[in-house]
This record gives sequence, C-alpha cells and structure tokens, in this order.
Amino acid sequence: MSNKKALSILIGALLLLTIFQSCGREWLEVKPDKSLIVPNSVEDYQMLIDNSALFNNSQPIGMGEIGAGDFYLVFEVWESLFARQEKSAYIWAPTESFYGAELSTDWGVGYKRILNANAILDGINKVGPKANEQHSWNNVKGSALFFRAFDYFNLAQEYCIGYDLSTASTDLGLPLRIEYDINVKVKRSSLQQTYDRIIADLLTAADLLGTSPAYKTRPSKQAVYALLARVYLVMEKYQEAGYYVDLALQIQSELLDYKTLNSRSSYPFERFNAEVIFQSSFSYGIFNASRLIVEPELYDSYSNNDCRKDLYFTQNAYGMTFKGSYNGDKNLFGGLATDELYLIRAEVRVRNNQLELALADLNHLRKKRWKSNYQDLTGSNPLNILKLILQERQKELAFRGIRWTDLRRLNKDSRFAVTLARTIGNITYNLLPNDKRYVIPIDAEEIRLSGIQQNER
Repeated sequence: MSNKKALSILIGALLLLTIFQSCGREWLEVKPDKSLIVPNSVEDYQMLIDNSALFNNSQPIGMGEIGAGDFYLVFEVWESLFARQEKSAYIWAPTESFYGAELSTDWGVGYKRILNANAILDGINKVGPKANEQHSWNNVKGSALFFRAFDYFNLAQEYCIGYDLSTASTDLGLPLRIEYDINVKVKRSSLQQTYDRIIADLLTAADLLGTSPAYKTRPSKQAVYALLARVYLVMEKYQEAGYYVDLALQIQSELLDYKTLNSRSSYPFERFNAEVIFQSSFSYGIFNASRLIVEPELYDSYSNNDCRKDLYFTQNAYGMTFKGSYNGDKNLFGGLATDELYLIRAEVRVRNNQLELALADLNHLRKKRWKSNYQDLTGSNPLNILKLILQERQKELAFRGIRWTDLRRLNKDSRFAVTLARTIGNITYNLLPNDKRYVIPIDAEEIRLSGIQQNER
C-alpha cells in the first residue's frame, strides 16, 4: 500500500472517530468528505482495527475504579479536579448532581468504539476475501467482535446492576447497537440480553481469531478465552469460567518473576510484558500519581517480603501512591493478563471444593511475587481458602478496573460484603453493600436525546 493511500485510510479512520460518537450526540450531523478513500479491502480494514485512536486508546472502566475505594484524596486535590463526574464518582454522588452539564465520558468512549466496530463489521462483510486473504479477513471480523464485546462488558459493569440469574431477564441492560446504522433508535435491552450478546460475540470471535496475536494490541483466541473467563466469573457461572481459563492458560501461562524487576524504576513493568494477553489502558486525571493516595489498609496488607509492595507503590507528597501499571507508564492497565487467570481458576476450584488445586494456583502465583523464603499457604477450610484468594485478587489486580466489579459481585454474599467510606472536608460519605449507587447514572443529555430509561439510584 502506498503512503498516500495509507494516509487517506488513516484520515478516513479519524473521520469515523468523529462520526461515530456515543448514542444521541451531534454525530448525526457530520457529513463525510467524498474525497476521502473509503476502505475497500481487507488490508484497509485491518488498518482501521489497528488504529489506536479508534480502539486501543482507553477502556470505559474509569468511573468504577474511581468509586472502588482503594485510594483516597486530600480535600484540596479533590476540589481541584477538573471533571465534575470524577468528583461525583469519588463520593458516589446522587444522579441529579453527578454530571452537571457534562456528558458521561465512559459512556461516550464505549459507544464510540462500539459504533466503530459496527462500521467495520458492516464493511468487512461486504469485502469478499481473496484466496490468500481468508485468515486476514477472519482476523478483522473477529477483532471487531472482540472489541464490541469488551466494551459492552465494561459498560455493563458501570451502567447496569450486577448480574443475578434470577432477575437478569427483567433487569435493565444496555442499548445494544449491533448494526452500523446510526439512525436506528435503540432502547435498553434486558441484562440477560446484554450478557447473551457479549458471549455470542466472543464465541464467534474465538472461531475467527488466531491462537496468539502478532501484536498484543490485537485480539486473539487467548484474549477471547480470558475475557470469557472474566464474564462468566461475574455471572457466577464458575464451571464455564474455569473451562475458559483452562483454554487460555493452555495457550500461554507464563508469570513474571517479580524479584527480577527493578523496584527503583518509576515504572517497573514493561508494556507488552510476558503476562499480558491483550494490551489496553484507561486514564482519568484523578489517577495521577501525584494526587492518588493508596488506602493504608490495602498497602499494609502486603508483606514486607512481597515484591509488590515496592513494585506497585511509591511515596508522593501525601502518602503512598501507585506506580505498578502493566501499561508501563502513568496510564492504568485495563487489559487481560495471565495473573488474573490463575486467580479466577483458584476461586473456581475452591468453590468446587478442589482445595489442593486451588491452593496450588494461589501458591504458584505468590511464589513469583515473593523476594525469598516463600512458604506455601495451606489449609483445609474452604471458606478460609476462599478468603485468601479474594484478598489476593484485591492485592494482585489493584488499579486495573476490576475491583468495582468484584465488589458488586461479592457484596451479595454477606461473608464478603464491604462498606466503603470517604471523607471530604467534614463530610463522610458511605457506600453500603448492594447500594443502588453501585450503578453509574447516564448523563441527562443522553437521556433527553435517546429517550432511554435512567438507572434507578
């Protein structure tokens, strides 16, 4: 492909980015420039899939991570935050004061990416692959389905209530846009329909994608299996979660040996490191390392012999802050990695009363995190082992956009329920287990333009 054509396709991609904004915004009035080259080959569509401005820039999971309670801010820092929705998510503010005149960033980012995926799915289905292009054609279609599923899953963790099989058929889900026609009005589906769509997209993608990606910013069969394991864990379908963990780890199961890493580095973890299955990130100003203070209870839960205590955290002006992103920079890692898979499988195994196997997974992970003289965790009490695994999830997967989802799932069990509290000025805000504010509101402009139902909070 010539440089000129490549540039034209990139411009076309950026036009798509402009056109396909979230539901109900001004993108309906944007008119394409007919002088731009329309993608018309498998190679063109692969370029769109690889365009980080379209798909790999950010996962829509930041609002949940802000509210998940693993950090706090001093009053002056909270007051100086630019975005009102960041301030609101931090104190779990009521719907009427959550956004002011702002649009919901995570909602917009998620639906922008979904609509881009739909446009690519529509286009690639019209491009017949040549004899030597079937693998490439499959990769484009499978990748678009993966991106759509990932975004629907992440949006569901913020804008829908937690999954419960007994009520999912009547609980509110997401507006499911599965076609690229932006003029079609779409109402909210049921939560069951939302999860059914996520799973259907992923199962189709698994049949299309290669086992491992050429680049870790591209989806793969392993990434599909890892995401399915996460989805089924959230649904509390532990047999299915374990099945897909096994499939993913059969492809690649490597863990980093943390004691070989440089804890003095500003960013100790390399992007695309050996554990990363799919690379993605998320970022809000509130997560800036100069502002964020890790909750002392979380920081103190790491043993002094645990490498993560030095690799994940460092001192700022207010206390301990986080530096351990697998993104390799100031942005937080929002992708998929093998360490999470071991923790999912350990939880699945203990819930299936496979205690020795659960401990084997837990100890295998922890050995790779310890400085020296690691002593295996042992036990015969299923509840105690489960508590150890869940504690390890919080420590290992800190600041990955997972804790909010875990709280929503685990709060349904009184043995693991957590009350969150934050103080701003002289006011203390609390978030009780199963509170309706575990759902983020949709912004008023989206409600006005689309007519969809607001979340009950």
